[in-house]
Amino acid sequence: MTSPTPAAPATLEVTDKTGTPPTPNTQGSTGRSPGRLAWTRFKRDKTGVIAACVVIFFFVVALCAPLIAKLYGKDPYTTYGVDDPSLLNEFSYPVKPNGGIDGEFWFGIEPSLGRDVFTFLLYGMRNSLLIAGATTLLVTFFGIVIGVTAGYLGGKTDYFIGRVIDILLAFPSTLFFIAFWPVMISILVSPEENTPVWLTVVSLITVMTAFGWASIARLLRGEVLALREREFVEAAKVTGASPARIIFKELLPNLWTPILIQSTLALPAFVTAEAGLAFLGVGLSDPTPDWGVMIQNGSKYYQDDITFMLFPGLSMVIFVVAFNLLGDSVRDALDPKTRR
Repeated sequence: MTSPTPAAPATLEVTDKTGTPPTPNTQGSTGRSPGRLAWTRFKRDKTGVIAACVVIFFFVVALCAPLIAKLYGKDPYTTYGVDDPSLLNEFSYPVKPNGGIDGEFWFGIEPSLGRDVFTFLLYGMRNSLLIAGATTLLVTFFGIVIGVTAGYLGGKTDYFIGRVIDILLAFPSTLFFIAFWPVMISILVSPEENTPVWLTVVSLITVMTAFGWASIARLLRGEVLALREREFVEAAKVTGASPARIIFKELLPNLWTPILIQSTLALPAFVTAEAGLAFLGVGLSDPTPDWGVMIQNGSKYYQDDITFMLFPGLSMVIFVVAFNLLGDSVRDALDPKTRR
């Protein structure tokens, strides 16, 4: 006589209000892409979010400088103090205190010529960020191309590019630019002619790019040397993938993190470098608006009135600090292991 088979235990199925069984959550945090995870980590960093808002504000103001100046009713080139002698005293300083700040001139007027400081600052930010932004894009592009090429090809190509990078990193680029600038301008422009602003801007971008790509190229070269020995690269070679496909499909997707981090840290460095060159009289010069030109002009009057040096100096410090904090937050978001 066989014992009866025990009945299977009844299963309880939880249903929602509509009577439909709930769908299991198969897409947890592990199902999100690395980009979304980095974005989530970045949004939690209050310092990074505030820094990003400050940086965006500066870029918006710089891009909208002509519109803001038009609504404001002033421009950076008109000599208001010369046109209206009542604005300046017998020593060519603004009659009103604090650099002539009032409801008509929000940041005051410049001594001697009486140009509007507010619009000069707007256009100075525009020119400085334009030069630094263009230089950062070119430096990143050449750094990627040269660094990836050296790391992937190796051999004599890697050795040659490595020595060029070592020379550029050891070279005093600022001193070279100061010494070479008059020679280059004398070759391109005759002594009787004024140097065009566009030629000055192009020369600045070219020289800073020529000396700026080495650091990012060296970093990416080391990354590629490590990645090319990994299994997924070897598997792509075995399947017959071309070098271009290996670089664009296998290597570059693993390099975006260091590329983005280096780019965010390079832009403020180029802002300060360009302003420093303008302050030393190399690069953009008066009457072209620029952060460095404003600080150079303000240094002539700071003993009597620091107002003219306050606005360009403070705005540049705020931008550089905000962009550096943004770069640190981006690095921490993309690679949490680097968080201190």
